[in-house]
Amino acid sequence: MGKHVVCSSKELRPGERMIVELEGKSIGIFNIKDNYYAVKNVCPHQFAQLCTGEVMGVMLPSEPHEYNYGKDGEIIRCPWHGWEFDIITGKSVFDPGKCRVKSYEVQVMAYLTEDVARLETYPVEVESDWVVVAV
Repeated sequence: MGKHVVCSSKELRPGERMIVELEGKSIGIFNIKDNYYAVKNVCPHQFAQLCTGEVMGVMLPSEPHEYNYGKDGEIIRCPWHGWEFDIITGKSVFDPGKCRVKSYEVQVMAYLTEDVARLETYPVEVESDWVVVAV
C-alpha cells in the first residue's frame, strides 16, 4: 500500500470532494468537518461512479412521530439506483439483503453479502498541510 499526495488541505475544504486516480483505481476523497476520508469510486451494486452522487444525511432512529435527521454530509447516494453508503465507514446505510417485502419470482444474477455491499476505504492523513492517501 503506497502513499500518494493528492492535494493541499487548503484545496479540499469541509464539505468538498475530489475524485483522483491512484494506482489504477478511481478514488473519491471527502473532507467531512476537517476529517478526510477516501472510498473507491465504484458502487458495489452495479458499478456506477459512486462518488459523483449526492452527499447528504439520513433519518436516524427515533420515537414514533419524531423525526431526527443526522450524519449530514456523511452519506453518499449512488447516482444510478440510490444506494446509500456511510463515507466514514463504507457500510451500506440500508442493507437490501435483510429487508423483507412481498417477494416475486426473479432470476438472481449475483448475491450480495455484507462484504460485497461495503465500499473499499483507504487511510487518509494530513502531513505538513498535504492530504495523503495510502492505497
